[in-house]
Parts: sequence; structure tokens; C-alpha cells
Amino acid sequence: MILMLLYFKVADRFNIIDKPNQRSSHTEITLRGGGIIFWFSGLLYFAQHIQNNYFFFIGITLVSLVSFWDDIKNLSNKIRITIHFLSITLIFYDLDLFTLVPVWGIAIAYFFAVGLINAYNFMDGINGITGLYTLVVMGSLLYVNTKIQLFTDNSFIKYAMVASLVFLFFNYRKKAKCFAGDVGSIAIAFWIIYLVLKLILITNSVIWLLFLAIYGVDAICTIAHRLYLKQNIFQAHRLHLYQILSNECKIEHRLVSLFYAISQLIASIIIIFLYQKVQDVILFAIVILPLLLVYTLKFYLLNKSSLSNNG
Repeated sequence: MILMLLYFKVADRFNIIDKPNQRSSHTEITLRGGGIIFWFSGLLYFAQHIQNNYFFFIGITLVSLVSFWDDIKNLSNKIRITIHFLSITLIFYDLDLFTLVPVWGIAIAYFFAVGLINAYNFMDGINGITGLYTLVVMGSLLYVNTKIQLFTDNSFIKYAMVASLVFLFFNYRKKAKCFAGDVGSIAIAFWIIYLVLKLILITNSVIWLLFLAIYGVDAICTIAHRLYLKQNIFQAHRLHLYQILSNECKIEHRLVSLFYAISQLIASIIIIFLYQKVQDVILFAIVILPLLLVYTLKFYLLNKSSLSNNG
């Protein structure tokens, strides 16, 4: 909490702010980069476990540094992607992925890791969504670690959850005190990648990717929609389902964020309950197909909004 208050003074002093534009889901100037609390949380954990977490900490420091700089002054995509790949390589080495997984599996892992980092960043657009969703994902991983399969130190997960709670104290408001910024969404995405990959390797099951099902469906389907519209997928937009609900339907941001978190919580409960009781492919279908159906609601809402504006 103290670290956040100190950061507010620094952000205010150096004018680290988020100015709304025509594609933003907010309308007021707000301090940016509050998600740096996730890096500070990683630092506190690392200081107590320096002997076996240095690759993870170096990686999260690199992505946080380049993301924080990007929050202050836009960096080229080449620099950001290069640092992301380098940081991901560090945790792959730490997890011994290069010896445990064939080349094609490593290529898929890179694709998943880079995709998740960008998806988490794309989805960070309204008050509370990053903090609440992260709490659900980390809480699900903590349950698995405690009740199903020990794969990491419980404290390693809890530090991320505490950081989320501190961030939510300032962000989950009608008028947020700060936004996560790239430094927050990308740092916590990096943390989640590390944990999910570690769990996948230990259990030899990719079913844990479904702990990110809500974000995954929204992000992937929105990219497909934008490609269909021949839009530049690297430019800001307002076509995610959560953006339609917030902007076109005028649903309060915190309610939309809560809806996303609860939806992922329900999905996570289903995953944990059915784990090893049904085949992985069937479990993927049970979770993903209903979410795809819910996502199609977006097109009805867009059409309704368009008809209303024309009328």
C-alpha cells in the first residue's frame, strides 16, 4: 500500500497519465502504471527466495521495465517483442522446457506465451477487470497447488494475489485512482505464464490453459473479427465484448469486470471438478463452446446499437 502511494507521487511528478481518446472506455485523465505493484510484489518474494527464482525475476524485471518505459514514451514493437521473447526464453530455461519438450512444442509454447501477454494487455481496458480476473486465476492455481498437485510454493501465488488486492483498492472504483498500464498487465501475465506452464509440465496436461478461457475466447475471437474487418490488430479499438458491454450498452465498468471474473470462476470450478474424470478434449469443449456462444451476443449488441444510432 505504501509503495503504491509513493508511486502516485512519482507518477504525478513526472506526468505519467492516461489520456482518454475516441477508443478509450474511460473519459477522465488518470494516473497510469499502477500495475507496477506486481513487479514490487515479485521483488519482495525474490528477496526472500533469491536462491531459486532469479530467472523468473530477471524475466519479469525486463518485461516490466520495457512496459513501464512504453507507458511513459511509446516504444517500437520490435523492441518490446524482442524483450518479451528474451524474458520468455529465461523462464523456459528455468522450467527446463528446452530438454523436456520437442521443438514443435517449444514453438507452440512461445506462441502461447506471447499471445497471453498480448491478450492480458488488450483486455486491460476497464476498472477492475485485470485485478479481479487475476485474483480468480491465481486463486484457482492456489487451490490446485493445495488440493490437487503441488507444483510451486504457495507464497509465490499469494504474493501475486496480495498485489492484486492492493491494486484493486485503488482501481476498482467508479473513478479509478490509477490504471494498471502495460507494466501491470504484462508483468502479471508473465507471472501467470510461468505458473501455468509449470503446472502443465508437472501434470502433463494442457487443461490448465482453461484457467484463462474467458480472456482467451474474447481476445482470439476479437482478433478474428478485426481481421475479417481488415483492421490493424495492433491498433487500439473498442470491439472486445467487454468494451461493447461498457461503451455501447452503458453497463457500469465494475459490473462488467465482475461478470468476467465470476464467469472465469465458474469455468475454473468446472475444470477442477472434471479434471481426470473426462478426456481433456471433452473438457475443452464443455468450457469453450458455451463461451463462444456467449461471445456471439456481441454481434447482436453491435447491430442493435447501430440500428439505434441510425434511428
